[in-house]
Amino acid sequence: MVLGCSNVSRRGCGQRLVGAAVALAALLAAMSAVRAQDYPSRAVKIIVPFPAGGTADVMPRIFGDWLSRKWGQPVVIENRTGAAGNIGAEAVAKAEPDGYTLLSAPPPPLVINHNLYPKLGFDPTEFVPIVIMGRVPNALVVNPKVSANSVAALITFAKANPGKLTSATQGNGTTSHLTSELFQMMADVKFQHVPYRGSAPALTDLVGGSVDLMFDNLGVSLALVKSGQLKLIAVATPKPMASLPAVPTIAQTLPGFESAAWFAIVAPPRTPRTVVDKINADVNEALRQGDVIQRLAQLSAEPIGGTAHATAAYMREEIERWHKVIKAANVKLDQ
Repeated sequence: MVLGCSNVSRRGCGQRLVGAAVALAALLAAMSAVRAQDYPSRAVKIIVPFPAGGTADVMPRIFGDWLSRKWGQPVVIENRTGAAGNIGAEAVAKAEPDGYTLLSAPPPPLVINHNLYPKLGFDPTEFVPIVIMGRVPNALVVNPKVSANSVAALITFAKANPGKLTSATQGNGTTSHLTSELFQMMADVKFQHVPYRGSAPALTDLVGGSVDLMFDNLGVSLALVKSGQLKLIAVATPKPMASLPAVPTIAQTLPGFESAAWFAIVAPPRTPRTVVDKINADVNEALRQGDVIQRLAQLSAEPIGGTAHATAAYMREEIERWHKVIKAANVKLDQ
C-alpha cells in the first residue's frame, strides 16, 4: 500500500497516515501473538557459560528437562565456557532474538564482569531478563581449627589480628571474592585474600587447613559441613533458611548483608515481549512442580520465579550492590 497526500487535504492525509500506523501496529501485535502461540516450533538452545557438572550447569538442565516435556520440543543445554562466562554470554547477545537461543547464567556475566573487564564483546544491560530459576545462598564456612563459632566472634578475632585470617575465594572478581570483600567492608576487618581457580581447589585447601575461611555457595560446601570437614558459621540470606533453621544469618550481626549465587535465564536484545512472557510463565509453572522443587532442594537452592519485570529489577539491584563493592575495595582481575 502506498500512501500519498497530493490529492487530499493535509488534514485528510494526516488522518490516513494515523489510521495506517494504527493498522500496522495492530498487525505487528497480532503477528507477535501468533509467534508466541507457535513458540517453540523447534529445538531451543540454552547456553551455559560455565563447565558441566556445577550448579550453573545442573539447574538449567532441571528446567530444560521439564520444558522439553511441556513444549514437546528438545531443549538443548550447550556449555560454552571461558572468560568468567563472557564467551557464552557474547554468543547469546549476538544470537537471533527469536527465543531459540537463551542464556542461563549466575551473576558474573550479567551483573559483575562489566565492572571488571576493560572491554566486553556485549552489553550485559541489553539482555532481556526472563526469570530467575533459583538462588543458592552463599555461606561463611571455616576450617574446624578456627575457634570462632559465630560471626561476632570471628569479627572480634579479625579485629584483634588484622590480616591473620586467610580467605579462600574462587578467584579474583568472583562472587566468593566479592562476598568476602563485602564482609570486610561491613565488619571493618581485614582478611588475607587467597584466590584459587574455582571452588574445588579452594575447598580442598580449606578442608586441609591451608586457609581459614571461605564464602561459598551452599550447593557446593554443605556436603562438607554435614560430613564434619567444615564448620558452617552463618548463611548470607536476609532471613534464616527453612532447610537450616538453626543456622544464623550474617545479617543478624551485619544488618543488610546479603549474597547469593542466583541463576537467571535471559534472552538476546530485542527478543519479543510475547516470547519472553511465555518462557517466563512456563518456568514459573515448572517451579510449582514437586519434582522440580525437590531437585532444587538437592542443590540447596531456593525457588525464585516471578515476573520478567521483577527479574529485571532484581538484576539492577545486584549491579548496584557489586559495583559499590568493586569500586570501594578496588577489585582488579590481576590482584
